[in-house]
Amino acid sequence: MDAYRPVHRDPAPTSYGRLRVQAADLGPARWLVERAREAVFGTVGSVAAPGFPAYARILHPASLDERPVRWETVGAAHGREVTGHTRWHELIGMDRDFHNASEYGLPGVWDEHAPEGPTPPGVARALIPVLARHTATPEHCWFGLWSGYGRWDFDHVPSFPAPGRDEVLLAGTLADAVSPLLLDEFAELPDLWWPEDRAWCLGGDVDLVSTYVGGSRELIRDLLATPELEVHPVAVGDTVD
Repeated sequence: MDAYRPVHRDPAPTSYGRLRVQAADLGPARWLVERAREAVFGTVGSVAAPGFPAYARILHPASLDERPVRWETVGAAHGREVTGHTRWHELIGMDRDFHNASEYGLPGVWDEHAPEGPTPPGVARALIPVLARHTATPEHCWFGLWSGYGRWDFDHVPSFPAPGRDEVLLAGTLADAVSPLLLDEFAELPDLWWPEDRAWCLGGDVDLVSTYVGGSRELIRDLLATPELEVHPVAVGDTVD
C-alpha cells in the first residue's frame, strides 16, 4: 500500500494574477501547437516556436546578496567567455549536477546560481517595454502556464500541448505578464507569451536558465541593445539551456 500522502494543491484559480484562465476555447494556441510540430525537441524552436526570422537568448542573472549578477561578470571571474551557447554549469566549472554540491559560489562575485524556470520577474519587467514596441496588440496577448508546477490543481482545466509540457492558456495584456506576483512573490510567471498578432513568441521552461524570444530582426536588435538584459543571438536549431 502506498504510504505517501497526496500533496495538497489549491483549486485552480479563474484568474492568475490579472491573467484570465481560459477554460473553454483553446483556439488562440492552435497556431503555436501546429508550429511546434516542426521543431526538434530541446532546440530554440521547440521553446520559442519555429518560423521567425531571428531569435535571442536572454540569460537569467545569478545574484550576490540578492542583487543580480550578469553571466559575463561571473565568466570574467572564472576566466571564461560567455557566448550564446554557454551553459551555466560549464561557466562556473562544475558538472551539470552542481546543485548537489555542498558549497558553490564565488565570494564577492556570486552566491546564488542563475535560476532555472520561467522568466524571472526582473528580466520580465525589462522585456515588456521592448516587446511592446514590436507588436500592434500589446493589450491583447496570450500566455501558457505549465500545468505541472504543483501549487494549483489544474487537472480539470483544459490545456494545450507544448513540447514536453501541457500548458494552461491565459489571456491578458502584455503588462499583465508579471501580475501573478500579486498572488505571492514566488508565483511562477507564464512559460509562453505571444501577442494576438503573433509578431513574436517568448518561451521559457522549468528546466532552463534562459528565456528565448523569436521575432523580427528589428526586435532581436532591440533586445541586444537593452542594457538591463544580457542577450545573445541564437539560431532556431540551437540547443537550449
